[in-house]
Amino acid sequence: MKTDRRDFIKSTAAFSCLTGLTGFAGCNRGPEVPSFLSDYAALYSTDPRQAGIEYFRNAKFGLFIHYGLYSLMKGEWNGVQSKPAEWVQCRSLVPVAEYAKLANQFTADKFDADFITDMVLGAGMKYINITTRHHDSFCLFDSKYTDFKSTNSAAKRDLVGELSEQCQKKGLGFYLYYSHGRDWKHPHAPNVDEWGKNARPAYDPPEATYKTGDEHNLEIYIEFMKNQITELLTNYGPIGAIWLDGVSHLINNPDKVHQFKLQELYDHIHSLQPHVLVSYKQGVTGTEDFKAPERHWTGGPSEMPLELCDTLQPKSWGYATYDNDNHKTADDVMEMLKHSGEINANLLLNTGPLPDGSIYPADVETLREVGRRLKG
Repeated sequence: MKTDRRDFIKSTAAFSCLTGLTGFAGCNRGPEVPSFLSDYAALYSTDPRQAGIEYFRNAKFGLFIHYGLYSLMKGEWNGVQSKPAEWVQCRSLVPVAEYAKLANQFTADKFDADFITDMVLGAGMKYINITTRHHDSFCLFDSKYTDFKSTNSAAKRDLVGELSEQCQKKGLGFYLYYSHGRDWKHPHAPNVDEWGKNARPAYDPPEATYKTGDEHNLEIYIEFMKNQITELLTNYGPIGAIWLDGVSHLINNPDKVHQFKLQELYDHIHSLQPHVLVSYKQGVTGTEDFKAPERHWTGGPSEMPLELCDTLQPKSWGYATYDNDNHKTADDVMEMLKHSGEINANLLLNTGPLPDGSIYPADVETLREVGRRLKG
């Protein structure tokens, strides 16, 4: 009998609680050790979060995956290019209803978690971070708080669940990107950013489903985000980190930091899985577990663990046909690894899968060659 991936994860979690093989949210038997933290078992037994930090410090190299409905648009709409490609709904002003129709074309028929995790291991990478939900609000996991998700698309698949299963089997850290505070679909998401500018696509006429004025209730959206992050930390086994992206510039606006209840969210995350790390780009509250700036770091020495995220495509994170030329070579990646090592940072290297979910062939070959060189 074929076992559903989510059933596999949940049944494995239940078995693990009985045998002590690994750690999952919901286990009540004390500190079990997630597979990716097996080398840190002694530390995990006394300080799970520090075990997660030490794993992260030593991991050095991970794979970032930007995949979603935007991948189908290949970086443009009606001849209008979007840079970066994953911002196509906002930059090319794709109407909300029109964009939602892409779910009917989202088959992900060549998204292969087994292949991806083998590729990661072959490249010498230690962890994977996937966009569970980007700014377009489309989820690659099965959430009961929205219908806008991969399990309700043509694919009818839980891609987060598939990757979770393979990472657990192969001892890889599984980190989860989640768009926080920037959302182009939810009625109660912020309409204005921290600079007083549009946080939504500048539709003309305005999008009728967006709540404004007295009808807008940010509390509803904050609760929505908390509920979805709770799902990610209770339905998908041991997670390495929650990697937030959205309103990271709030560091300069303490009043709005308070509105988003970030510390309350961080505490909630750690209560669900004590080893899980929290990152919010360059940091917002100062209580994050690591910083994750894009491409460059100009802040000088950092006492907090550091991760540089960069792309195999020239600029875009999601797939774009205009970026097909000049993907990073193995020489390029080795230079990037050298630089990140010199500043004691990890390198989180991004690939944007093709519309069908397969990895861009040049990226596959580059990562294979990097793995060969790292192995000497």
